[in-house]
Amino acid sequence: MRLVILEDYDQASEWAAKYICNRIIQFKPSQGRYFTLGLPTGSTPLGCYKKLIEYHKNGDLSFKYVKTFNMDEYVGLPRNHPESYHSYMWNNFFKHIDIDPNNAHILDGNAPDLQAECDAFEKKIEEAGGIDLFVGGDDSYNRRT
Repeated sequence: MRLVILEDYDQASEWAAKYICNRIIQFKPSQGRYFTLGLPTGSTPLGCYKKLIEYHKNGDLSFKYVKTFNMDEYVGLPRNHPESYHSYMWNNFFKHIDIDPNNAHILDGNAPDLQAECDAFEKKIEEAGGIDLFVGGDDSYNRRT
């Protein structure tokens, strides 16, 4: 593990976004060879997501061959609720990039069987070949479905 200390949130967000961008580009994703990214929600990654959107809009980064798995969702909150992590990810990131909606995986906090939902989610991660890069937030370890 490498510890990187930066002056402020904006610098940290830009550093993280550049790191993610470089990892995706170096991987050279293509049809049948997807880069798999684990993503957090909340306020911590928002600056990073904004930078990734900027890189995409500038033509520096494509998410066409990227699969994402979000680590959390609220239980019992409808996915279209403005406070759900599904809404958060679509409004703050996914709708601004060229990711295929079928490749953006978010847990269903309203599944009738939450354990089965988590098991199916883990299976999708396995089928994707695991996570190539997992991005954590400062409080991501204590919120899970």
